[in-house]
Amino acid sequence: MQLNDLTAISPIDGRYRSKVDALAPYFSEYALIKYRVKVEVLYFIALCEIPLPQLKEVDHGVFDQLKAIYENFSEADALKIKDIEKVTNHDVKAVEYFIKEQFDKLGLSEFKEFIHFGLTSQDINNTSIPLSTKDALEEVFIPYLKEIHQLISAVAKQWETIPMLAKTHGQPASPTRLGKEIEVFVSRLTGQMDQLDQIIYAAKFGGATGNFNAHYVAYPDNDWHAFGNKFVSEKLGLTRSFPTTQIEHYDQFAALFDVIKRINTILLDFSKDVWQYVAMNYFKQKINPNEVGSSAMPHKVNPIDFENAEGNLGIANALFEHLSAKLPISRLQRDLTDSTVLRNVGVPVAHTLLALTSLKKGINKLEVNEQAIRKDLDDNWAVAAEAIQTILRREAYPNPYEALKALTRTGDKITKETLHTFIQGLDVSASIKEELMQITPFNYTGK
Repeated sequence: MQLNDLTAISPIDGRYRSKVDALAPYFSEYALIKYRVKVEVLYFIALCEIPLPQLKEVDHGVFDQLKAIYENFSEADALKIKDIEKVTNHDVKAVEYFIKEQFDKLGLSEFKEFIHFGLTSQDINNTSIPLSTKDALEEVFIPYLKEIHQLISAVAKQWETIPMLAKTHGQPASPTRLGKEIEVFVSRLTGQMDQLDQIIYAAKFGGATGNFNAHYVAYPDNDWHAFGNKFVSEKLGLTRSFPTTQIEHYDQFAALFDVIKRINTILLDFSKDVWQYVAMNYFKQKINPNEVGSSAMPHKVNPIDFENAEGNLGIANALFEHLSAKLPISRLQRDLTDSTVLRNVGVPVAHTLLALTSLKKGINKLEVNEQAIRKDLDDNWAVAAEAIQTILRREAYPNPYEALKALTRTGDKITKETLHTFIQGLDVSASIKEELMQITPFNYTGK
């Protein structure tokens, strides 16, 4: 079968491709090849800028033409590299040979042995992948996450004064405010997004075993570690790890995946709460007359956006968990397990992005059903008992907790009239009785 939206094994590249297509320039096979080409070209330019003695004759005016190799990199170029790989059976070496062909076209044949000079594959992989990941998060993921954060913050503000019955252990509890309940998620997201902003995108760049062996044997008087630090930071915008084995430690990648996982967990918690509020009829959903809620029950409007978000966040977190646990572990200098796993970094990011798109759609469909919220409060006057007993404690009334417990835990429904009758029978001043009579489930919401 030919690969298309219908035949793709993963729904990321099938059913949901249009929603995550913005990630393809960063996490596809094409993207990986392009970023490898970019790192190799920029590395050659950096060697010319030292300059190495054998590269003194390279006209720096050709640098723009060299950069055009990756700036104008096409799918046809990527396919050419894949064809070379069929012969080499080595993906990074295929990139080197492709660039050498471009050097021939530019009249730079005498310098082409300085492409990939002294490097191992992981010097390219462990710079390309953190660079593409950094670009993807900064240019696509984080802006969308900020949009969701702002959207949740906006509805929290919009609903800040709406009193609502709280539930602890699923049972009626002291009233709260709808906006405040949503604001909790805003605050949690803010904290984790601040941590996301602090993440370092680390790269390994140091030759076959991390010591610049080949570089120092060829040019022993050069400070190659200083060169590596400068190249990684100034040319790539990453932070060079040192000392390393042949590969990056991936500790910073693990930190990145863990913080995104925590963000996802908060959003999953939010999705489940909103789903519950919909089930409780606290929220209605705007109706699209062309949509079908149930194939059997015409009346239904299901909270599918929040269910979709919950499912995708769960998949994303399972993968992020594996990535963060697996990548920092490698046998001795390295094995190939990291390469296998790294090819899947874009998958949990894509599932997270899917969840964000669903949340955006779902939140924008929500309408507060204040009538249902007020009815729930009016049906639960017993929650005012906490307020009454607290004021009685203040006034040194004997055994106030026990008195309210005896009133409210009889199995009988507690109403406004029940509480007011109780208050009138208390041995307290008229002013205290008046104070107590003002307490309702609608105003006992704190600040």
